[in-house]
Amino acid sequence: MTPQRKFDSLCGKTLRWTFTDGPVAGKTFEHTFNEDGTVVFRGVDGNEKGKPMLAKDSAVVKITNEVFAVSYLADSGYTLTVVLNLERGEMAGFASNDKQWFQQKGTFEVLKESD
Repeated sequence: MTPQRKFDSLCGKTLRWTFTDGPVAGKTFEHTFNEDGTVVFRGVDGNEKGKPMLAKDSAVVKITNEVFAVSYLADSGYTLTVVLNLERGEMAGFASNDKQWFQQKGTFEVLKESD
């Protein structure tokens, strides 16, 4: 895995991550972190991109230069919380709603950076 760049913030960046286990194992998603604190995410299947969804309730916390914690509540009622390791391009996280809880792991890459 190619090491990622170090960032002060994820704002203005688009990341593509793929889960390797859990209920969405093998699925790929793009996440764009906006300056207003929202996250736009959608499924990606090959060259096909799903309908973008907006998460208004979200937070991104810088832990170190290489590690960020991300959490957001989707309209589906699921909360996703992941820890992203920029140096290794790996993530670990949890998805839950009022009835289910899943631990998930995966990989990610930075697709777009703000200018």
